[in-house]
Amino acid sequence: MYNFLSTYRFANGLEVKNRIVMSPMTTMASFYNGMVTKEEIAYYALRAGGPGMIVTGVANVSESGKGFEGELSITRDEMIPGLSKLAKGIQKDGTKAILQIFHAGRKSTSKVLRGEQPVSASEIAASYPADSEVPRALTEKEILQIIEDFGEATRRAIVAGFDGVELHGANTYLLQQFYSENANQREDDWGGSRDKRLKFPLAVIEKVNQVVAKYSKGPFLVGYRISPEEIETPGIRLADSLYFVDQIKDKISYLHLSMGSYQRTSLNDKTDTRSLVSQFSEKTKGVVPLIGVGSVESPADAEAALADGADFVAIGRELIREPKWVQKAAAGEPLRNTLSPFDLDELAIPGAMQEYLQTAFRSVMHFTEDGTEFDSYQNNLAPMEGFEKKL
Repeated sequence: MYNFLSTYRFANGLEVKNRIVMSPMTTMASFYNGMVTKEEIAYYALRAGGPGMIVTGVANVSESGKGFEGELSITRDEMIPGLSKLAKGIQKDGTKAILQIFHAGRKSTSKVLRGEQPVSASEIAASYPADSEVPRALTEKEILQIIEDFGEATRRAIVAGFDGVELHGANTYLLQQFYSENANQREDDWGGSRDKRLKFPLAVIEKVNQVVAKYSKGPFLVGYRISPEEIETPGIRLADSLYFVDQIKDKISYLHLSMGSYQRTSLNDKTDTRSLVSQFSEKTKGVVPLIGVGSVESPADAEAALADGADFVAIGRELIREPKWVQKAAAGEPLRNTLSPFDLDELAIPGAMQEYLQTAFRSVMHFTEDGTEFDSYQNNLAPMEGFEKKL
């Protein structure tokens, strides 16, 4: 009788069978041009049926928005057939399929962009990693084109059969860059004051909603993912994010926090001991559902996140190593909490993702008494959203 197993009906009428969401996690498994591979479809299909919703790893909406190799793309209509197969693979047992879309902005590199300089709100390099390239400031014409690109990506997601899109406004990508005083120091209408820095994400949300109203023939979700704080100075603080939520909460279908732990408190104000989930819940309760995330390993963790104010709970690494987490939790069966190198094929983990995990296995290796290697993983080890090693 877990609360996370209860159904939920969104304001637009879409009903999901439970409150568990599979977190968006990078598989690095797409073709060089961003088209879907069979490996990706198999990976998601194995995990379908349990969570109420699965949010894919990011798909770039513009050629200049690619952030890393092996990334999904939704820049052209030619991508639709493969994306349609991906959507159907996720939906086959009643799970709703949400496509996360984004533009990487200054978090890309000229190598990934095949010689092109990364772009952002201003000509300011990211502080992490230390060797980040200085981006080129977008012109107003380019800004308007990227807004259109988000709209076109949404249209393609609708045609492909997805149940919604999630705008990735977290993890210091372009939507966040425009809102951040660290990345956006423009002096035109797209920067300056907090409200002017908000103009770009608001324009993207408006465009996406217009496309949904025009093309969707049924309920279609428009979610938004946000990072509560930045550690850079100047940078986004909790008060800025709570203000941001006030401006968008009646324009989106759900708000999705991006954090390493659902119990996390403020990074910048150590005197504030309230959880971020509870503080965002005060803004969203009764208006828009909130997805909490981070270090949710057990059913008890999921229940605790809901009790703290979340309406949904996102799970990442647990669904990598235990694809039937929801079904087993519902049946009271033991949950696998370790991940062995010998399990990767059985778990339908794509080759590129396996290589990443194998590198992590080699860097920190543990052994059982008979010499069998094993390790387990937790959230937020870049570049794969949703990982960090657990020792």
